[in-house]
Amino acid sequence: MTSISKAVLITGCSSGIGRATAKHLTGHGWQVYATARRLESMADLTEAGCHLLPLDVTSEESMQAAVAEVEKKEGAIGVLINNAGYSQSGAIETVPMELIRRQFETNVFGLVRLTQLVLPGMRRQGWGKIINISSVGGKITLPGGGFYHATKHAVEALSDALRFEVGGFGINVVVIEPGLIVTEFGHTGAKVMEGLDDKNGAYATFNQTVSQLTPQFYESGPLIKFGGGPEAVAQVIEKAIIARRPKTRYLVTPSARMMLIARKLMTDRMWDAAMSQLGSRPGD
Repeated sequence: MTSISKAVLITGCSSGIGRATAKHLTGHGWQVYATARRLESMADLTEAGCHLLPLDVTSEESMQAAVAEVEKKEGAIGVLINNAGYSQSGAIETVPMELIRRQFETNVFGLVRLTQLVLPGMRRQGWGKIINISSVGGKITLPGGGFYHATKHAVEALSDALRFEVGGFGINVVVIEPGLIVTEFGHTGAKVMEGLDDKNGAYATFNQTVSQLTPQFYESGPLIKFGGGPEAVAQVIEKAIIARRPKTRYLVTPSARMMLIARKLMTDRMWDAAMSQLGSRPGD
């Protein structure tokens, strides 16, 4: 009988959830291949016992090379954790198409293509886990985050379709939906807004407010005490991996549950009114 590879490939390990998950799983005996665009950004993970690979999820050549390298050593990738992603904020009219395409290339298309590349190996061995890192933002939408939320809504839909398609081959598809996670995510989301050309336009005040509130939300907002660190996500990911029949979705942190409950209790108009309390609405 052919042995089953349970080697783990994780994208986006230079910081945050990816880095924490790589360390956590390696510390619990998993064979982890941590990846990022730049090896130097995760050099310390070698000391934790991780294998490091360069991987750019916007490059076909890079993705093929990474998958081939792991399959050469392990036979197959047993667990794929699609974590790479970032937030593109800004009023929809003001974000250049180049930045929009880059957002989808990283958050959606890279996830899809890497999944396509690992599935043949998983099918051959009759076992695999695909863990897609979504967000509570895949279920709700905050002002100024339209494109980021659109990518996470896409991840939710793709995961639902994929779960049905590959379940018969012994492959599980799991969606992880973190709420407020204290990382540098907020600062990154604010920084990408610097490329928006609307300094004196109709959305200037709105974009400035979003840029200021985004990092504050992750550092000192009212939900901060109901959030958690990236290690909380790492623990839930391992729980999903070791489960014989994992849940299709895992919410992480009380803030995720609170936000979803609040959204379900509100009509669209009520939600819009609540969001207006975060800052002035464009045009008002």
